[in-house]
Amino acid sequence: MTLRGRLGTSASREDSGLWNEDRTELSQTKEDTDETQSKSRTKFPKPFAGIAHDLRDRLPAYWSDWSDSWDYRVIPSVIETYFNNLLPAIAFAQDMFDRTDHSYGVNEVLLASTVGGVVFGLLAGQPLCIVGVTGPITIFNYTIYEVIKPLHTNYFGFMFWVCIWSMISHFLLAMFNAVCLLQYVTTFPCDVFGLFNNVVYMEKGIQILIRQYKQKGEVDLSAGFASTVVALLMTIFGLSSKLITKTPFFSRRIRTFIADYSTALSVVFWSGFIHFGGYLSDVNFQKLPITKSFIPTSHSRDRTTWLAYEHISTRDIFIALPFGLVLTTLFYFDHNVSSLMAQRYQYRLKKASTFHYDFALLGATTGVSGILGIPAPNGLIPQAPLHTESLLVRDKNGEVVRCVEQRFTNTAQGLLILATMSRPLLVCLGQIPQAVLSGLFFVMGLNNLLHNAIVGRIMLLITEEDKRDLENPLYKVPLLKLLAFLGLSLAGFAAEFAISNTIAAIGFPLILLLTVIVSLFFPKWFQPEELGILDEGVAEEFTLKNLQVSSLTATSAT
Repeated sequence: MTLRGRLGTSASREDSGLWNEDRTELSQTKEDTDETQSKSRTKFPKPFAGIAHDLRDRLPAYWSDWSDSWDYRVIPSVIETYFNNLLPAIAFAQDMFDRTDHSYGVNEVLLASTVGGVVFGLLAGQPLCIVGVTGPITIFNYTIYEVIKPLHTNYFGFMFWVCIWSMISHFLLAMFNAVCLLQYVTTFPCDVFGLFNNVVYMEKGIQILIRQYKQKGEVDLSAGFASTVVALLMTIFGLSSKLITKTPFFSRRIRTFIADYSTALSVVFWSGFIHFGGYLSDVNFQKLPITKSFIPTSHSRDRTTWLAYEHISTRDIFIALPFGLVLTTLFYFDHNVSSLMAQRYQYRLKKASTFHYDFALLGATTGVSGILGIPAPNGLIPQAPLHTESLLVRDKNGEVVRCVEQRFTNTAQGLLILATMSRPLLVCLGQIPQAVLSGLFFVMGLNNLLHNAIVGRIMLLITEEDKRDLENPLYKVPLLKLLAFLGLSLAGFAAEFAISNTIAAIGFPLILLLTVIVSLFFPKWFQPEELGILDEGVAEEFTLKNLQVSSLTATSAT
């Protein structure tokens, strides 16, 4: 039935004229909209459009970010995130301590994690992204130390300028909406980078155990073997506790409780295990080295203040520029991918995301890190997605119902890390055996390897034929195409892992960028339906909308 039929036959000529007039106006409006959208697709957004768009979207939800914290999931999330951030960070501190002639130590890493947690918890547009000290920034810091050592320039003065140049680069990229390029990042580079991080965790765990076989320049087999056993037992205990949610044991609430607090309980139990007596009393377990509370580690610094700037020559200031650009490239990918992975579509997030504003905020924390002489913090993998997962509310079947999106957990875990710098907690930290840190690396690495898409595809290929799940969409992809995609994934991982273990580790961000560039050619090599299975989008459309040029341009025009 037509509109006129629904209104009745008594409609007057004037009504008809008004209808025609309205229709003409609607037609004109549609043409204007189409023209605006056409311009939006061809015109790059104005400076600050992305930051303004982020703030406009997220500010209305700021109060609810705090009020929504009143939820039970927040309690286990704070504890789990605290340990997941703290313990790998102090293990990285041990690594930098050894590789930079004691320039960095536990206090520097704790302060960096505090800055990341509190600043991003209070001020970030996306507070679910956990920010702290990562494996790549650890490699970056000690590689720079090795590169500039022959120049006889002050390390902290040089790092100050590296961070300042990087801060300026962050601001420029955010200002001119260059973060929009992130919309082209798919799961391919994320999965490759995730696999790299997980294997690095395993590598660091092994390196810690190797050091246990030698103490004070002498071989100590009893300490080495005992530490290896403790690390492996903790790994078994930790993985079993994490996977208990998939078993029928106990009730659902008890299974959830065990999984929520398994990391904290593992650290406490196995740290105490070495004091159980017997032959364990004869073993000299190495502990985490600590310094005095709230002061820099290096004796070359003024310990009355954290200000780390030291005068260096003009030549060295400009030598620091390319290093600052490399750091920016690393953070552009590392932080933004961490943020994307913390907002994956499986988590069913409802609140708006921000990328341009958060990247500018990351630039500010990078500059502050240079001033304080601490490692620059950025988004953490796997801690960022693990944080979101710890906030998921599931039904009896394990399906995700909702996520507790709030600011309290990130802020609280940052403040807890600051409290850890106090003497009583620092002493407690110094009682943790290095074997436990090794076990923690194994638990986090193996737990995330089990959920990595690349590992999952390898397991699918080697699964016995009569036990395969034929409902898996991957079986719709031709075998040769699946092998080709898997080969590219493993090649990307091998390149990242190889370069990180050489003096060329400073070029690691270029390999990250290369994986993104390779993924842009996939439409030429794979069919759309194949890519829909192999290389799907990372996040929901509403999460990515403030990365789309057309959206930002339309907003700017309005």
